[in-house]
Amino acid sequence: MTADGNLLRPSYRLEMQTDENLKSQSALEDISTDYTAEKFPQCRISRALHLLPFWKDLLLQNNPPALQATPRLFASENHLLEKRRRAFGGPESTREFTLHLLYFAVFALVVLGLLHWDGKIQLSQGKGCKDYDQSIRTSPWNVSLLPRDGTADLSDIYPHYKRVARSARPRKGKQEISLLTTYQSMKKVKEMLLPCDILVKITNYVLRKASGKTLPLDFFPLATCDQKRNYQITQINPLNLVKVKIKPQLLYQVLLFLKRLGLLVDRHQAKSFSIVKKLLVNKQKKILEKTVKNQNKHVLKWLKVNRTHRKSFKPAGCPDKDAYLLPWNPGHHESKKVKIGRGMFLRLESSASVHSIIIENGGKLVFTDTPISPITLRTRYILIRNGGALHIGAEKCPYNSTAVITLFGKSTDEPNVEHFGKKFIGVDKGGILELHGRKNLSWTFLARTLYPGGLPYGGYRFEKHWGSRGINVRVIDQGTATVLAADRFDTHLWANESRRLQEFLRCQPKGRIVAMAVGDSAARSLTVPARQDISELLGSEQARHLGYRQPWAIVGVLGASVSFVVEDKRLYQPNGSTGMAIARRDFQTYEGIHFTVTAFSEWVQGVPHCGFRVEVSKGVILDLMDDATSWLPGDQIVIASTDYSMYQAEDFNLLPCPKCKVNQVKIDGKPRYLHMGEVIDGIDMRAEVGLLTRNILIKGEMEDSCYGQNFCHFFNYDTFGGQIRIQRNFASVHLSGIELTNMGQQILGSYPVHFHLAGDVDQKGGYDPPTYVDNVAIHHCFSRCVAIHATNGLLVKDTIGYDTLGHCFFLEDGVEQRNILYHNLGLLTKAGTILPSDRNEIMCVSIRNQVYGNYIPVPSTDCMAVTTFWISNPNNHLINNAAAGAQDVGIWFIFHRAPTGQSVGQYPEGQSEFTPLGMFYNNRAHSNIKAGLFIGNGVKTTKSNADNPREVLTVDFARFRPHQNADPRKPRVPAIIDGLVTFKNNDHGAWARGGDIIFRNSGFSDNGIGLTLASDGTFPTDEGSSLEVTKSVFVGESINVGCNGGQNRYWGKGAHGEYRTLPRNRTFPIRGFQIYDGPVRLTQCTFRKYIPVHERYSSALAFFMRNAWQISPQNNVSQVKLERSVNLEVFFGKPGQWFGTNLLDGDWTSIFHDLDGSVTGFPDTFVARADNYLVRHPGCLSVPRWNGVICSGKYAQLYVQAWRSENLSLLITKDLYPNHPLKLQGVNRRAPYQQYQPVVMLEQSYTLRWNGRTPEQVVLYPINFNRGDWIQIGLCYPKGTVFKIMSDINQRPSGRVHSVKRYKATSSFNILQKNPDKSLYYFDSNSGILFIILQAKCARKGHSYCSKHGCERVKISAHVTSWETSDCLQKGYSKKHTSVPARLLALTGRVAAPCSACGAPQVAITSDPYRTYIRVQIQSQSRGDIQNGHKFAFIKVNDDVFLFEKPGLFFVIVDACSGDILSRQHFDTAHAPQVADAIAKYIQATIRDRSIALVCSRDNSGWPLTYVSPAFLRLGAAKPIEFFMEGSFAMLGFKGRLKPAWIKIISHDVGQLAASLQYYVPLKLSEYGCSGKVKENRRDLKLFQELMSPN
Repeated sequence: MTADGNLLRPSYRLEMQTDENLKSQSALEDISTDYTAEKFPQCRISRALHLLPFWKDLLLQNNPPALQATPRLFASENHLLEKRRRAFGGPESTREFTLHLLYFAVFALVVLGLLHWDGKIQLSQGKGCKDYDQSIRTSPWNVSLLPRDGTADLSDIYPHYKRVARSARPRKGKQEISLLTTYQSMKKVKEMLLPCDILVKITNYVLRKASGKTLPLDFFPLATCDQKRNYQITQINPLNLVKVKIKPQLLYQVLLFLKRLGLLVDRHQAKSFSIVKKLLVNKQKKILEKTVKNQNKHVLKWLKVNRTHRKSFKPAGCPDKDAYLLPWNPGHHESKKVKIGRGMFLRLESSASVHSIIIENGGKLVFTDTPISPITLRTRYILIRNGGALHIGAEKCPYNSTAVITLFGKSTDEPNVEHFGKKFIGVDKGGILELHGRKNLSWTFLARTLYPGGLPYGGYRFEKHWGSRGINVRVIDQGTATVLAADRFDTHLWANESRRLQEFLRCQPKGRIVAMAVGDSAARSLTVPARQDISELLGSEQARHLGYRQPWAIVGVLGASVSFVVEDKRLYQPNGSTGMAIARRDFQTYEGIHFTVTAFSEWVQGVPHCGFRVEVSKGVILDLMDDATSWLPGDQIVIASTDYSMYQAEDFNLLPCPKCKVNQVKIDGKPRYLHMGEVIDGIDMRAEVGLLTRNILIKGEMEDSCYGQNFCHFFNYDTFGGQIRIQRNFASVHLSGIELTNMGQQILGSYPVHFHLAGDVDQKGGYDPPTYVDNVAIHHCFSRCVAIHATNGLLVKDTIGYDTLGHCFFLEDGVEQRNILYHNLGLLTKAGTILPSDRNEIMCVSIRNQVYGNYIPVPSTDCMAVTTFWISNPNNHLINNAAAGAQDVGIWFIFHRAPTGQSVGQYPEGQSEFTPLGMFYNNRAHSNIKAGLFIGNGVKTTKSNADNPREVLTVDFARFRPHQNADPRKPRVPAIIDGLVTFKNNDHGAWARGGDIIFRNSGFSDNGIGLTLASDGTFPTDEGSSLEVTKSVFVGESINVGCNGGQNRYWGKGAHGEYRTLPRNRTFPIRGFQIYDGPVRLTQCTFRKYIPVHERYSSALAFFMRNAWQISPQNNVSQVKLERSVNLEVFFGKPGQWFGTNLLDGDWTSIFHDLDGSVTGFPDTFVARADNYLVRHPGCLSVPRWNGVICSGKYAQLYVQAWRSENLSLLITKDLYPNHPLKLQGVNRRAPYQQYQPVVMLEQSYTLRWNGRTPEQVVLYPINFNRGDWIQIGLCYPKGTVFKIMSDINQRPSGRVHSVKRYKATSSFNILQKNPDKSLYYFDSNSGILFIILQAKCARKGHSYCSKHGCERVKISAHVTSWETSDCLQKGYSKKHTSVPARLLALTGRVAAPCSACGAPQVAITSDPYRTYIRVQIQSQSRGDIQNGHKFAFIKVNDDVFLFEKPGLFFVIVDACSGDILSRQHFDTAHAPQVADAIAKYIQATIRDRSIALVCSRDNSGWPLTYVSPAFLRLGAAKPIEFFMEGSFAMLGFKGRLKPAWIKIISHDVGQLAASLQYYVPLKLSEYGCSGKVKENRRDLKLFQELMSPN
């Protein structure tokens, strides 16, 4: 018997369980092993072998009896042979061998005895059992399959407690009806498992316990199995029986037995069986939780008894160290199907290939962590279920070797496995999957910018054949590896070219690298003086003797010794091929980057060839923000794009780097693109760097090209990869430290990691520890990354998704909640075919099998929504994630109006839109085509039909309206977007529609549009909501100019003449904050670098282009800081390419309120479009470059609802400007009513007219009016019109109407004006104008459109007797009875002092907000700058500016731990050569360790500073610095034990731009060696711990 209480055949040898060798096992094996029914038919066994002694234990114990069996019974033959060899090693071995022989003899006797016993039993059965030696087939326990009447197959309900039961076949008596007859009828339908006599005894026991003395004497005890039943017995109440304390499995059989005997009261049967079913479910959960623990417990119990082996067993917590595991080396047999069942605990020790593996019924497969060579397991699939377990490492004992699982097979191969498909690792009910690789750093950020080619200004390559005759020259800066000058001197043909060459060389400063290469020929006219200069300046020995067509190349340093020069020359050959003359020399930049300068020259078959190369040497080293010592040589990494194109992501292999620091790695190869490694203009643009390699690899085996029905018209490669699928009621799943590649299939549900309908997988679902996917690398996969389908509480952490198809981190049906996505990285998310939202433009119009009729999808609205983080329910948590490049969107909160897929009906329609947002903190999104973050829209939740022919799950309209408890009747709960960083997104940094939504501590840079906020809706569809952005930074065009290539679409000039990549189009108007409708609030935000150029506009504030919607006058800004680099603060657009006619309703009515004058300079003013005369008054100030005006006054909105208006346009005129009517088209075209929402100035009069027949019913709402606010309205009607005018207050949420009043006609216009608070109207029949005064009676609060009592409205019903079009404007104004004169305020009180509290409080918006940064700016001045009138050089630390007017060097020293200014020092280098010693002494002695040194120069026209340059080695320079006379110098250095990655050194010669730099320096880094423990306010970790807490 095994350790867990199962019978074991004594001759049992545990090897690979194939279909062939399974046949040799006896029926006494564990009956829970699942073999095929065809090969192993069932046998009915009529006697309970070994069960009778334990039946009382079965009744009363919670756990089955466990017979003690030595693990030695499980040893393999190889193990026994090894022991046998050791037995002959000496006397001690002899004694051990004798003891083993004794054990073996006893074992053999037991085997023979059991075989003898087995034969007797077989004989006793006679003909009643065919194929006796085969196992009995049983099914997995599935309580959910129990029928409602309580009948079920007992093999389905307690597989963990099955026992082999046999008895001699009793003879049937002459009775036609007996207990045995009933029992056998139940056995035929698999309702019973216990033998009849045992079942009778258990039934008697239950009846006695339940009834006691009340049991009738003629009933108890039950007769034996072969006796006749007594029909006169009184029936028993089954509810009394379920109270007996007995195993629920046995109680179920008793109830079923008594039911068949007719002894149970009918009316209580259903309830009693329901109770037992619940007991079974609870029991199953406890069994599954204890399965693994029990396996080890039984072995430990055996070891306590057998003290001989106790010393050799050391529980280590590592699954492959368990002593009861048997070595398994199955070899390579791709056709063999393996099943690992009860009692089978295998340790895979070598590579293997099998057809498939099923692990079930407590079986276990463990990968050894000490293999001779890395293990590769090839199989078509692995299915884990019913207590089966697959272990590779453990959470506290990660796997350290290399393990590979390869899933092979084609989509056209064998039939699918039900519920799983093909090529999978599947975890079904009760399955255990524990995969734990080494704990590596998953991903981090670059700490220093990585340039194309690995050099600060990029590598340089030049090659040319014809057209390069003469001497080709390149001048390179030693400190930066920059090519400063390039020229060609035709010294073959022209004599004066030699003189020009001499002048060129002599004007170059000493220390420059000069490379020369001959093209074609250069000797005929090369003069002797020119040859001498080359020899003297560069140390050349071969220039003097250069001959006709001789290839020659040289690399040297001007003014250096002869030892620095490298040159090579070849003789010209008559055949036209000379071989290559190559000159190559290594150099180093000031920052420590090694590079090589190469010049070459040759003739190839009569064609000249020459060129130059400047490239990094000794490998490219990456500086990272974190300790990367867990990244090993040979590992693969990926570096994210930091430009508009996600295709600039690059992957590399790592090389050995003994000299690298803990945060450095060396890559194999050179980068092609620019990858930023610093904070730029206050926004964190550091590239993410992710590790793609793990020591546990699961991959799909792929074909060379696409085949079959795998969408080969879209993909030219095989997309049928592997998959991991986890089903509901799994026992335990934890994935960490694994790599997945070639996974996923373009089939619904086949994803690299797929939690399918798993329900609650955290503590709420009984999983402790909660289920997680941690530190997993998913790359080059074919369908998503991690799919969370109807699963709640899953933790996805430190996971990378790179180069995948379709939505990457994917929440599917809209019901998924409480999932935590923490510190994940997704990049290069490309289009797929599965859902409409996955598809690109071509796929969208091509895949039409789910649309209705001949409908052709519209890609821009139905599809094209590929997203890295697709969040279909707002109640999920995103912390520290990075979406670094998707075909469309980085992070998308999208809303399912109703649950979709297999989750239909799980919540009421619309609930997700009202559900509050989970935690959103410190996420970043960049390099996406459409948007970094998108909040809004939904998916179509109904199937296609004639009314809506679009495919289900196409992108649809939805809005986010979070309320408490997802109840719209309760208060709104603001959605907080905290710490979002977005940059280099082609369209939007972020878009949000809904309310209330608050963005804070966020950064937006280099996006087409930084942020657009669109309201929840508009009046009257909602009660009013708001959106806000605060404490954030907006940047237009940063110094991250990008890199042309990698599918970047646009390349053009920037604001300062530099070439840069551009979003969307070279002419696209860049905007920082864009207002759509409102109300929105913008407060405490900083804007910088919005500078328009001749090709495009660029403004800090702007409005949605081509806007047909309304705009609220409650939009407001305050405490905004517009830096000097903002040249266009506000822009209302102009007719043209992007703005269209600029005449839609929203275009006309654009407006915002400048509360404190931080934008306009005038507090409490409104900024509106210049030609909107409804807003203007004589006191307004025009700003032509904005196309706007600044006005004082009070403003609100008039909502006009016109029924049956026949799509008419409304002309509304302010009486002050009768010749400037505003034409509104309305926003409900082709609807029963039309609505118009002009912004109006309060206490003014307006006249309304339609461009057609006046509607017979008009409703006027004064919205955003406070109590007492009023306007006068005149409406044009034909003469003779009769009116019925009513007013009321409408409670829109409830639909209740109250305060109904009827307006009365008054006899004169004067009476109306004198009584504005009364319900009066006046109709001037001569002019055809109906006058009415709208005045608010109720107080309004906040951003609500109306008061808490409801919305006041006036309904005008007109009976029109004439069909003429009413044009009353001219007629009305001729009567001169206009509005009451209003107070038209001129602009006064301009803000004089700068606003100290304005702008974002942060120095920088970064992805490590717990870290402190200082902003450093250094601006030097050369002699040329001074001559051009520049007076000051300066150093700026945050807001502290230090100006310098004297010539010399200037030092500002900052404490790297606190950020405090420690000292300032000026050294006058013009007249004091002895200052060199003072500078050196200052650096060595005065500047203390852990200090940041900021150095700049002004007018280096006196003593050359070269003599002091070695002192700067102590400040981080990699080599002595070359200072240039009349040049400029800037340095960001550090004095300390280690050299940080951020050290910057610029030394410019005269004629170059003055040296300047800007950098955001982090404080308190561990490498600084700050005293004491650095305290970091890790809010991200606190939030994560709170979310993971079971409370």
